[in-house]
Amino acid sequence: MRLSRYFLPVLKENPSEAQIVSHRLMLRAGMIKQAAAGIYSWLPLGFKVLRKLENIVHEEQARAGHIAIQMPILQSAELWRESGRYDDYGQEMLRMQDRHGRDMLYTPTAEELVTDIFRGNVNSYKDLPLTLYQIQWKFRDEIRPRFGVMRGREFYMKDGYNFDLTKEDALHAYSRHLVSYLRTYERMGLQAIPMRADSGPIGGDDTHEFLVLADTGESEVFYDSAVTDLSFGDREIDYDSREQCQAILEEFTSKYARTDETHDEALFNQIPEERRRVARGIEVGQIFYFGTKYSEPLGATVQGPDGKPVPVHMGSHGIGVSRLVGAIIEASHDDKGIIWPEGVTPFHCGIVNLKQGDEEADAACDKIYAALAALGLEPLYDDRNERAGGKFATMDLIGLPWRITIGPRGLKNGVVELTSRRTGESEELSPEAAVTKLAEIYKGIA
Repeated sequence: MRLSRYFLPVLKENPSEAQIVSHRLMLRAGMIKQAAAGIYSWLPLGFKVLRKLENIVHEEQARAGHIAIQMPILQSAELWRESGRYDDYGQEMLRMQDRHGRDMLYTPTAEELVTDIFRGNVNSYKDLPLTLYQIQWKFRDEIRPRFGVMRGREFYMKDGYNFDLTKEDALHAYSRHLVSYLRTYERMGLQAIPMRADSGPIGGDDTHEFLVLADTGESEVFYDSAVTDLSFGDREIDYDSREQCQAILEEFTSKYARTDETHDEALFNQIPEERRRVARGIEVGQIFYFGTKYSEPLGATVQGPDGKPVPVHMGSHGIGVSRLVGAIIEASHDDKGIIWPEGVTPFHCGIVNLKQGDEEADAACDKIYAALAALGLEPLYDDRNERAGGKFATMDLIGLPWRITIGPRGLKNGVVELTSRRTGESEELSPEAAVTKLAEIYKGIA
């Protein structure tokens, strides 16, 4: 992609309405544009990152054996009346009527709808376990939407739902989801800590939120600093193994880590004082086990081994995909702009031509662009007739992890400059060596 042909409406000044770093940088980098309070259009750069995150979520869900579906954005109110949640959910639910006077709602979550799908199609315990999920737009009518995509009214979310014969089976699904989420977030360059949380309007007794530590987080969190030393890494796991999944769950949840709603001061004080931490966190996902809360009122039963009907045990599992874009920026930026982790960057590297129109520089840029593209990498080539300082500022703002700078002076010596956005360190390499190094960096990532 050539920047002269791309749609990248960057802003030089900080928008006055943006209160936190991610909102400010997403607007300045031309990633989003506000359409209404808490509702945003996703422009090309932001949309590319959103799709990168979505693909990672899909890949990790498939790895865990979960099956993708797509449910509608509008739901019938009748299902919610069956479960008893229609009147309980509150004003965050956007309610409406169609032209026939039927009560409808814009999806805030989909437990009722997926349970209706299940009860109409699954009859036997032999068809269990089953986990269905979707990635879909949701709407919650926040009274004060703020912080850009971090607390918008419309948001893009992965919501998954497991159906199991017994509580033990459902708790295995819970631990399986926890493992898959750990892998998902680490692939995005994030450390998301599972913390004991409150279930809110979803319901249920067992729930963990995944929080990214950040000064701008909406939740106060209390934790043992030892949890920040944990990493899932590249270990392999059999998702069908209860023992393996349970062991990972215990490893990542046995140390104290709680949100303010579930904080227990007495337990917290049992941690050695030097490891006690109080901070703020951004919620990027949550998993729930809620048993038969929905299956009983909605009649979601299967024929058990003894031939008798049994209400299935359920759980739900969410990842805020659009919110993650903001969370990553909050966790990875500097005063110049965004710093994308390699796993989610919209373009793998930027190419800056220091003298556009110079025959040798233009040819070298084209050659490196073609070499990177042939390796399956996506470079963004700044071929505009702009001064070098402006080009560097744009690249720093949009946060591509690597930049190749090409100019007549370097080419006379047979070198280009490869710069790390995260460290700011540069090295001079031959064009071929620069391409080879980027190929190694992105091996197994891109």
